[in-house]
Amino acid sequence: MRSNPFGKQFAASALALAVSLGAHAVTDEDILNDHNTVDDIVSYGMGVQGQRFSPMDALNTDNVRYLQPAWAFSFGGEKQRGQESQPLIKDGVMYVTASYSRAYAIDARTGEEIWQYDARLPDGIMPCCDVVNRGGALYDDLFIFGTLDAKLVALNKDTGKVVWIKKVADYQAGYSMTAAPLIVKGKLITGVSGGEFGIVGKVEARDPNTGDLLWMRPTVEGHMGYVYKDGKEIENGISGGEAGKTWPGDMWKTGGAATWLGGTYDPDTDSLFFGTGNPAPWNSHLRPGDNLFSSSRVAIDPDDGSIKWHFQTTPNDGWDYDGVNELISFDYEENGKTVKAAATADRNGFFYVLNRENGDFIRGFPFVDKITWAKGLNEDGSPIYNTENGRPGNPANADGEKGETVVAFPAFLGGKNWMPMAYSQDTGLFYVPSNEWSMDIWNEPVSYKKGAAYLGAGFTIKPANDEFIGVLRAVDPKTGEEVWRYNNPAPLWGGVLATAGNLVFTGTPEGYLKAFDAKTGEELYKFNTGTGVVGTPVTWEMDGDQYVSISTGWGGAVPLWGGEVARVVKDFNQGGTVWTFKLPSDRVAAN
Repeated sequence: MRSNPFGKQFAASALALAVSLGAHAVTDEDILNDHNTVDDIVSYGMGVQGQRFSPMDALNTDNVRYLQPAWAFSFGGEKQRGQESQPLIKDGVMYVTASYSRAYAIDARTGEEIWQYDARLPDGIMPCCDVVNRGGALYDDLFIFGTLDAKLVALNKDTGKVVWIKKVADYQAGYSMTAAPLIVKGKLITGVSGGEFGIVGKVEARDPNTGDLLWMRPTVEGHMGYVYKDGKEIENGISGGEAGKTWPGDMWKTGGAATWLGGTYDPDTDSLFFGTGNPAPWNSHLRPGDNLFSSSRVAIDPDDGSIKWHFQTTPNDGWDYDGVNELISFDYEENGKTVKAAATADRNGFFYVLNRENGDFIRGFPFVDKITWAKGLNEDGSPIYNTENGRPGNPANADGEKGETVVAFPAFLGGKNWMPMAYSQDTGLFYVPSNEWSMDIWNEPVSYKKGAAYLGAGFTIKPANDEFIGVLRAVDPKTGEEVWRYNNPAPLWGGVLATAGNLVFTGTPEGYLKAFDAKTGEELYKFNTGTGVVGTPVTWEMDGDQYVSISTGWGGAVPLWGGEVARVVKDFNQGGTVWTFKLPSDRVAAN
């Protein structure tokens, strides 16, 4: 941990002030109300439901063009790469993570560093898709985040000193952690990364004050779940009821289904919603069956980790259409009744609306321009597979070394990947960062070896168009209509924010923070940050002013896995900075 001496002084003062006001600790109530409060951001997703909607309207379509940088903070050093973190703000202090498992506390008024923590990572870590981190969690007087060697680190949020460190999984087997933790009902809820290495996905709950395990739920059918009480490990049922019902042989033991993006929480149904990643290996001919609970959304009881329901978007996934993308709760009116729904934009190119009380399929529709692996969805939401050149071929039916190559839309990086979408309570629309690309994909023989890539497939990603790859879409979840779209030359890989000021913010790999009219899609603002943007914007109020912040720094999975697309973006600048913008006080009133 490195502390800025000036920051130390500030931290002590801030802490004293906070203590005197009795407001320094982050409570469960603070987190549950995060979507309604504007003077802090104490959860990933700007609310546990993950809507990423701010009720603030001081900054709006009439004055956003006057938005100006207030300060910029460099993450420093040579550790750049992708910066996918979402900042948190509490009592005038910003908490943000950076690449290579670093964390910072920053004076939100001035951009001065208060403290920095660098995790001591061992050699041999195996993050599949860049050395990113997406953010941390605030609880009580702690800031907690996951590391690339699959540990959780809890820091005193005022000093940056380590309170506890817990090993979550074996990094030498391929596990890592990149998602922001979630705090629900006094529990620290986390997932794990590593699906490309034949790990077993799981969701865990811990005591945030000590890091002690409370329960653990595997996301591959056949593995036992546990609760932990009074120092004892107590069996809590096998995921799916018994081993390997939808898996051949022992393949469920290395079945993947990593929960690498973390989860959301719905207080109405008291349910955690987690997406699960691809089944391992990619070669689907080695594992005939649905391969539960891979490429799915699962609803989990936060009290003991039991699975309430599941919805599988790509059974027997053979394209790496990993179902880990976020499931966002929202309500809408239909036939005079309130529908408690939840929506997700899947990597497979379909947008799903589910009944979040029981997981029933309500509707689904494509949100990308072209899908080739499936012809559509059945009444229960299951895919209607394209049986002619839809699935990459079985090597056993060819020369035994390489199966038939197929061209699949979308590419395995997905119609949408990790980058979070936003839901506006005003427009009733989802704002979805997406990409138009295809891939050549084929299968190969493969055997499991601890810590080695477990794919059994090869691939090359290609742009679907000459003019654009990224598309920011406004999607109506009730009709499937694409209300507006913004085409971007490079792939979109950053998150989205919607506001009551009728604005939608996102960043581009070309380096721009952009704002759009939420109803029409008209581009109203852009600012070049000097490096590619793959972070997620936030907005909050401080001293009566509305601020916008975003982490910048080009990286993520596209430069590493993107094939011909990676060549398109090879000249983009790396970086590592969190930018903060403010509307001058004399511009708050429209014009």
